[in-house]
Amino acid sequence: MHINEITHPNQLHGLSLRQLEDIARQIREKHLQTVATSGGHLGPGLGVVELTIALYQTLDLDRDKVIWDVGHQAYPHKMLTGRYSEFHTLRQKDGVAGYLKRCESKFDHFGAGHASTSISAGLGMALARDAKGEDFKVVSVIGDGALTGGMALEAINHAGHLPHTNLMVVLNDNEMSISPNVGAISRYLNKVRLSPPVQFLSDNLEEQFKHLPFFGESLTPEMERVKEGMKRLAVPKVGAVIEELGFKYFGPIDGHNLQELISTFKQAHKVPGPVLVHVATVKGKGYAIAEKDQVGYHAQKPFNLATGKAHPSNKPTPPSYSKVFAHTLTKLAENNPKIIGITAAMATGTGLDKLQAKLPKQYIDVGIAEQHAVTLAAGLACEGMRPVAAIYSTFLQRAYDQIIHDVCIQKLPVFFCMDRAGIVGADGPTHQGMYDIAYLRCIPNMVIMAPKDEAELQRMLVTGINYTDSAIAMRYPRGNGVGVPLMEEGWEPIEIGKGEILRNGDDILLIGYGAMVHSTLQVAEILSEHGIEATVVNARFVKPLDTDLIAPLAKRIGKVATFEEGCLIGGFGSAVIEGLQDNNVLVPVKRFGVPDLLVDHAKPDQSKADLGLLPSQMAQKVLQTFFQKQPSVVS
Repeated sequence: MHINEITHPNQLHGLSLRQLEDIARQIREKHLQTVATSGGHLGPGLGVVELTIALYQTLDLDRDKVIWDVGHQAYPHKMLTGRYSEFHTLRQKDGVAGYLKRCESKFDHFGAGHASTSISAGLGMALARDAKGEDFKVVSVIGDGALTGGMALEAINHAGHLPHTNLMVVLNDNEMSISPNVGAISRYLNKVRLSPPVQFLSDNLEEQFKHLPFFGESLTPEMERVKEGMKRLAVPKVGAVIEELGFKYFGPIDGHNLQELISTFKQAHKVPGPVLVHVATVKGKGYAIAEKDQVGYHAQKPFNLATGKAHPSNKPTPPSYSKVFAHTLTKLAENNPKIIGITAAMATGTGLDKLQAKLPKQYIDVGIAEQHAVTLAAGLACEGMRPVAAIYSTFLQRAYDQIIHDVCIQKLPVFFCMDRAGIVGADGPTHQGMYDIAYLRCIPNMVIMAPKDEAELQRMLVTGINYTDSAIAMRYPRGNGVGVPLMEEGWEPIEIGKGEILRNGDDILLIGYGAMVHSTLQVAEILSEHGIEATVVNARFVKPLDTDLIAPLAKRIGKVATFEEGCLIGGFGSAVIEGLQDNNVLVPVKRFGVPDLLVDHAKPDQSKADLGLLPSQMAQKVLQTFFQKQPSVVS
């Protein structure tokens, strides 16, 4: 049977083990070919092929619900639910999404791009099922990396308190998130991995008791307690913590043995109450290069499938913002032992793996636990350290209360470095860094800045390290810089709240923020071709906003346009309008940014074109808005 014949996962029912193994092979082939061609996540999906097939072979997906944590481990799920023929469009504009989306398939029962949500969502569905008197199975699949997130532990705590609520949690344990897992939970799971399965022991003990005189087919409550006690004595660590939390534990089982997986899932489905099935898998399974380098092949740009090497670039490119950030921070930390870099399981993504390699004592990875990361940073700041919390813009959202309650109310000097701010491309809505300007600038005791290029990022790093009056945040985009010269040392800090004029003109004031400053200059160039000369300001700071610079210019020139790569509601343009009004400068302002909609997965330039944020589009809009008598066609 070819997998392109499978349009519904229930078609797996009744297939032989040999047929299922052949489908597993086809899934891996398609997965590898697709990611090698267009890039994307590789290791997570390769590791759960057998797990997915076995699970779906034991479920009725017309009724039962499966909730996948994060989503990039669910590529086999996508291929088994009618998207095999379109899978080559993965993460491309109008193609198959890189994460789960309820609007994409009825089998995507819960959308997910961030970690640690599946058990909470699954428990909610199970409680709704019971409240409505319905009868279907609910399965939450979560990785061991996501299990380090506080939300997952909160959900386990709740579910374990509900012995009559049927919920299966499948723990996909590959010892990894993106990088190797850290912490006590990971260490505990490693011990469990090396121990034999325990469920047979519980069943075996019960059978032995039943054959003793006077006991018969049922055990008294007292003997049930004896049985459980003997199990604890025999296997004091294997699954004991999980069972103490109210779950029945199965495992660990071989996540690449279809027969064992199917048998275990069938048995676990029969057990009432919360159940946890511990499945040991290998990240990147079936592609030796990915198995050997599980960090590097978590996700890949297009690469040669035979060698595993990325396709060479046609021309040299500037270093990425993340690389410049990591290199500069490491240089600064070499001369300042109080600097501590903090990541929430994103060492490679943020570039902090460079700090870890050079100065391991000045590096902390807390796992997928952004809330803890922020309050940990607050504690470090209390004791005079200089914590640098490098967290993606979209992930920092998960620690919003901690930013307010633990950092800003106490005026603690935590430095937030928000990578992937703005439009991020193929990861789609769950990862777009759209909201940090709006959600941070309303908080007292918070300074917010953004560099116009990679050289200014270096200076802002020094600025943030030196600033100790309160919290300070810096946002910067995904991808490469604009190609300006960089310094190896001697970076000068920037005065807090001070912007700069990059170009002078009397016809309109253009104010750019962060990554949009370069586009703002391009808009000015296009306008100049039409006889319109613009003053261009690099704001640098959205809070405090340099109204001493901006207000007089706006009043004199009388026309203003703002440019940002973030949401318009509450964003940089809104801050400019507020600042002008507070200074009694009432002039027309045109804002360019992301309107009130979700930006889907596509290449950044494709998304910008759809949003009207390409320089040519913005220049034409400026002409139409302010200079209607001027030529309106921009070449």
